[in-house]
Amino acid sequence: MKKAPNYKAMFAEIERERGIKEADLVSALKDALMSAAKKRFPNPDDLEVIIENDGSAKIFDKIKGIEVTPSDFGRLAAQTAKQVILQRIREAEKQGTFDEFTGKIGEIANIVVQCPEYSGYLVNIGRIETFLANSEVIPGETLMPQERVKVIIKEVKKTSKGPLIVISRTDPNFIKKLFEMEIPEIKQGILEIKAISREPGKRTKIAVFSNDSNIGAVGTCIGPMGNRIQNITKEIKNERIDVIEWTDKAKTYIANALSPAKHLNVKVNEEQKSAQVIVPEKELSLAIGRDGQNVRLAVRLTGYRIDIISEEKLEEFKKSKEGK
Repeated sequence: MKKAPNYKAMFAEIERERGIKEADLVSALKDALMSAAKKRFPNPDDLEVIIENDGSAKIFDKIKGIEVTPSDFGRLAAQTAKQVILQRIREAEKQGTFDEFTGKIGEIANIVVQCPEYSGYLVNIGRIETFLANSEVIPGETLMPQERVKVIIKEVKKTSKGPLIVISRTDPNFIKKLFEMEIPEIKQGILEIKAISREPGKRTKIAVFSNDSNIGAVGTCIGPMGNRIQNITKEIKNERIDVIEWTDKAKTYIANALSPAKHLNVKVNEEQKSAQVIVPEKELSLAIGRDGQNVRLAVRLTGYRIDIISEEKLEEFKKSKEGK
């Protein structure tokens, strides 16, 4: 009979510090003893390992019904048990980390940058390390060692080395979560975020709606002296954010989405999900945006194909048709 000293205390400490249940540790210890026994007996399938509550370990021959624990088995069993239990601890820690972060998918997390690498940054997220890929970094930003920034947890993958936490600063939902953090009326249900379109590092359009007619959606998001929106843009390296008022009236919504352009005449084809927008010549460049960015984001925000034409061009087109 071999007895493990401080058996209960040892397993209780492991459960307390590592979160691994005692039953799982007992199972690991049995596996360890059986692994060691298989090296000593010609017919290991006939063996059974029993561990008593006081840590006493016995090996029985199930067919003969007798104890067959070797006299020198304690040392071999202890060595094997240590290896197996450590492996179980590592596996349990990996699973625990996987479960923890799987429950945080879609949430904001704080990271600390460790060092830049060829394709991104090695970072700390809580007590573990992960990788922030260059594709998930806001274009134009350079993160410095020990810098603290926010990210959104996009995905958790199982790998041979443990869980890989996929994080991002470019995902549109990152903007959504920043708004929820900064603007309590969103979490309270007074305001709703209806849609987001984003070109990271350049510009974002976000459509918001107020469920309270006494509270303006856009003004509430911007905040007094613009402090709320400034806090958000500061986190994303001053990326421009257009806060748009959402409405179920397509004409108005499309006109809002093309902000900062004004005085727009919108004609909508509901069946084809398309719109023609007639703008004054002086508003044309604002409506289209640099390299078409403003109208491109408005298309993604509204779900409508948008064709923009100036009043002058439209008049020229009409005259040319009349002349034929």
